[in-house]
Amino acid sequence: MIPLLILALLCAIWAISAAIMIAADLQKRGMPVSYVWLRVMILKYLHQYAKVTQEETGRVGPLFYHYVVPLNVALALVIISAIIGWP
Repeated sequence: MIPLLILALLCAIWAISAAIMIAADLQKRGMPVSYVWLRVMILKYLHQYAKVTQEETGRVGPLFYHYVVPLNVALALVIISAIIGWP
């Protein structure tokens, strides 16, 4: 039970670092980014990143998946932990 929550926490840290890298990438491309409001604006930045990278390469950039996948894994781990008897 506890190892599942530790893995979920690691997934959340992975997603946070991916969000910061997405913001840095957008800023490098000349788009305005607010690190203060990153937590609130990440979905907008994620959409902008996907749009920009898809226009450039024809595919969504890898950082998009580095944000989405760990959050889904963390959610699944927390649900599994709750099912097996998380207090």
